[in-house]
Amino acid sequence: MLARLSSTPLVLDTNVVLDWLAFRDASSHPVSEAIRSGRCRWHATAAMRLELERVLTYKNLSRVNFEPAMVLSNWDAWVTPIEPAAPSPNPLRCTDPDDQKFIDLGLQLGGCTLLSRDRAVLKLARRARPLGLTIAAPQSWAISLAGQRLEQMDGG
Repeated sequence: MLARLSSTPLVLDTNVVLDWLAFRDASSHPVSEAIRSGRCRWHATAAMRLELERVLTYKNLSRVNFEPAMVLSNWDAWVTPIEPAAPSPNPLRCTDPDDQKFIDLGLQLGGCTLLSRDRAVLKLARRARPLGLTIAAPQSWAISLAGQRLEQMDGG
């Protein structure tokens, strides 16, 4: 039996969660597979769930065919709930205050990847890396993940 490596911690912003759990967007397949396989562990706070609950009530989403209760049920099935750490000085400030909670949790977890498509979050990627937080768009993360798997298969 192979030794199980520890799971890489992930933080998903609300749009990435919607792509995966509500819209079943094909671009979210690598995220889903990484979490379902145990290679990555998705962490979120109660505030993040509340934001998702609020977003699921937006009128512009009523045109999309999904069941909010099922989205929340899947959230509960796959997320690892975590309490946010007490506020502390944070060198990374997002220009969108609604996104700060994702950055704060990613820094709290350490060695974490935050997946987002939000420009305000993504522009912090370079400054976040030395602090132990990788910020990436889901598509670029998936390409990087696929490259890592190829290297592992090649023995490199």
